Parts: sequence; C-alpha cells; structure tokens
Amino acid sequence: MQQSQQAAGQEANQLNFRDYDTGGFYDELIDENGQPREGAQILLKRIAELPDGELLQRQEMAERALFRMGITFAVYGNNAGVEKIFPFDILPRIVAAAEWEKIERGLKQRIRALNLFIDDIYHDQQIVKDDVLPAAILASADSFREQCVGLKPPRNIWCHITGTDLVRDNSGQIFVLEDNLRCPSGVSYVLQNRFIMKRSFPWLFEASHVMPVVDYPSRLLSLLQYLGPDGVAAPTVAVMTPGVFNSAYYEHSYLAQQMGVELVEGRDLAVRDGYLCMRTTSGFQRVDVLYRRIDDDFIDPAEFRSDSMLGVRGLMEVYRAGRVALANAPGTGVADDKVIYAYVEKIIKYYLNEDPIIPNVPTYVCYDEDDRNYVLAHLDELVVKAANESGGYGMLIGPHASEEERQKFAELIRKNPRNYIAQPTLSLSRIPTMIDKKFEGRHVDLRPYILYGEDIFVLPGGLTRVALRKGSLVVNSSQGGGSKDTWVIAPSPVSANAPTTDSAASSVESAPSSAADGE
Repeated sequence: MQQSQQAAGQEANQLNFRDYDTGGFYDELIDENGQPREGAQILLKRIAELPDGELLQRQEMAERALFRMGITFAVYGNNAGVEKIFPFDILPRIVAAAEWEKIERGLKQRIRALNLFIDDIYHDQQIVKDDVLPAAILASADSFREQCVGLKPPRNIWCHITGTDLVRDNSGQIFVLEDNLRCPSGVSYVLQNRFIMKRSFPWLFEASHVMPVVDYPSRLLSLLQYLGPDGVAAPTVAVMTPGVFNSAYYEHSYLAQQMGVELVEGRDLAVRDGYLCMRTTSGFQRVDVLYRRIDDDFIDPAEFRSDSMLGVRGLMEVYRAGRVALANAPGTGVADDKVIYAYVEKIIKYYLNEDPIIPNVPTYVCYDEDDRNYVLAHLDELVVKAANESGGYGMLIGPHASEEERQKFAELIRKNPRNYIAQPTLSLSRIPTMIDKKFEGRHVDLRPYILYGEDIFVLPGGLTRVALRKGSLVVNSSQGGGSKDTWVIAPSPVSANAPTTDSAASSVESAPSSAADGE
C-alpha cells in the first residue's frame, strides 16, 4: 500500500513534463518544445521542488475544503440529485502580462460597443436603418423587450456586469465565444478558487507576482452605489435572488454577504408610495439599487410574465421614474442572442469606428439561406448552437454526434432557421489537469468579468472552466466540467502589491451553501 502511494505521488509530481503529451493542441502552460510558457516558469519550478506526493495531498485537501465550504451547483433535471460539488483542479492557469493587457483592452472595447448597441436598439435603431443589422434579425429576437423601448437607465449604462467567454485555438489566437450580459454567474468560484490556492501555495503568489482578485466585491458594491438615484447620498443596495432552488443561489448569497448588503426575494419587496421597499424587522425600508439575479421575464408580473411569483408588481414603473436602479438593466439579454453575436464585430466598427481587438469565432447564421445550406451540408464538421440556450444545452458538436443526432438538428434548423448558428469546431487549447493522480491535457475556456460603472474594470483573470471528460469540448459544470484558478502575472512586482493579499475570501466558510452555475 505504501509503495503504491509513493508511486502515485511520484507519478503526479513529475512536473518537468518530459512525459507530458500536449496531443498536438496549444497548451496553456507547456509549449510544443516541452518548455514552460511565459509567466509559468516559477510555478512549474516551485511545484516540481515539492516532495513526492505532496501535490496530490494538496489537491485532496483543496477538495475537502471546497466540500466543507459547500461550493456546489445544481443540475436541472438531474434525477440523481440536485446539488453537486464543483470540481476543482489545483494546477492554475497562467496568463502573461502582455497577453492580459490585450485581452483587457479588447473586452473594454466590446462592452462599450455593446452598451451603445443596446441603447440604440431601444431608441432610434439607427444600426438597423443603416442596414448593418438586418431588421428581421432584431424583430425576431426572443430577448428583445418591447417594454424597454425608450428606457433611460441611470448613467446611460445598460450592461453593468458582464461575463464574456473566451477560447483559444490551436494557433494560439484568442476568440470571443459568447457574451453573457443578463445574469452572468461564476465569479464566486473565482474568489473561492483563489482563497483555496492562497491557502495551498501562499509563497507562490508573491514569487509569481499574481494580480489579486480579492477586491471584486468592493468594486461591485461601488458600481452599484454609483447607479443610485440622484440626490441619494448613501444608496441602499440589495441583491435579488429567485430563491434557494436557483442553480446560482450560492453565488447570490455569497456576493450579498461579501458586499454587506441584504439578500432579498420578490416576496421581500413591495412598491410603496412610488418607491421600491424591502420588508425588515423594523418596517419597510427603501431600496435604491437592486442587483437582480433574475431574468427579465420574471421581474415584474405587471409587465412581463403575469404568472411570475418571483418578481415585484410595479417594479418597472418605479424604474422608469428613476427611483430605483436595476443591474443589469432590463433588455440587455438581446445582446446575448447568439445570432446577434455574429454581428458584434460589425457593431464594434459601427459604433466605435475601430477594428475588433478580440475577434469572434467565425459564425454561420442559419437565417441566411447560403449559410444555412452550407451548415446543413457540413453538420459533421460544425458546432451548432441555439440562439438563446446556455449551460451547454441546445448544442450539437457535429464531429462527435451520431447521424441520428445530426439529422435531428437538421430538422430543427429547417423548422426555425432564425434560432441557430453554426461555427467551425475549434481545437480548443488545453492545460495540464490532475486526472487519476497524474497530469493529462484537458480543454479549457476563460470567462473574465467586466464591471461597467464610472469606468470599466476587468477582473484580472476570471473563471477558467475545464472539460474534465477526456476529449470533451464542453466545459460547463452542468455537462461535467470543473474549474481552475487563473493567475494573471503583473507587468512588474510593484503593480502586483495592491492589495497585497487575496484574504477577503476568509469569511467564505460561513457563507450559505447551495449552487452556482446555471446562469
């Protein structure tokens, strides 16, 4: 037994990667010559110096800590059980300073353009009049909200919190895979992963000059307060959750706790005398800013779904009057539509007169007859996605699908071509991941988080999601994925020192336990 454990430890600790196989893919840590990529040298050297078996022990300790902390997510429709522990891999992803600088500029550019786009389509629709976006595409967008036409959100900002999914192909080029502007989830994993890694390897952070993520809750709170109604010196902020059965309830609870604000449900809120108020033990208290983690359809039964039991009747009227701010603004989901995604490069050029810094993945729009005919003839080569699905659902990965599955999607495309896009199957980058006590390459994506308030802030790093199933390209936790900590290396040791630690997550062990991946 002892010999087998020792052998396993030696196998797991062979971090010179002489036997590591990149499999012909772009690897995030190891180049094609078996050498560490920029920024990863210190990490791999220090971990290789660990005693045999210690890295495996630290992985197991991290998993136990996450279990105790209740870092779980829910899988809807899973008969085996609602909640699962979110898998975590202890070897982090490294992003070099120069590469992050380009990513940061590209994300800020994209969010500025998308904000202008959303504002335009709910007012003049000049982009449609100028034939940059086909009128039929916008008119048939399920996520376009007629109730939002003419709205003027506070500070003229629509998309306050965004999670933009990035992927890298075999050449090393980074692409935007999709935008998430409604209720993007996962940032709690970023903070918890960092907390675990700081506890596991405190000496590595200082040596590697890793940029901190600890200030995200305080930045989020500052953003929300910035949106407060004019004349309110100290706006009251609350986080609105659909409730404990929502897949991201853990995150809702965690962020409210970290910001020091109330977590409320629709039943805790009411409109009184033209203001939004929450019930407290001392009576009703006015709410000035509501960070809503609930979709448009459910926020106000007087204007959206009349059968919603989750929202607040009259909320939109208070919002229009400027007496409460909502983040994100209602109507932003139109930019999440995967068909409109195909036009974002043109959107950037139209509003900013700039070329996109980070390109889209090449995309075929099935609404277009020529694109549709190509897609139907090449389903075995393409990834097909439904316009408004998320979480890895409503998707066909053609090369891995059966003929029966491809024929099913062909019929869906013919019946409703507006609802589908298709993209080439990218050879997604991989990263060494601990599998059965040894390192194997697994495909990854990256979701950075962008806050748009008085200025635009991009959290250094974001959520690296890992497709733990061998050969899988689907990274969503609901589809068997896990996560890694993401280390952005500071351009100089000095800039990595503010703040000097990521210790603000130290209160996580008392955070409520539930779930966090479905949005």
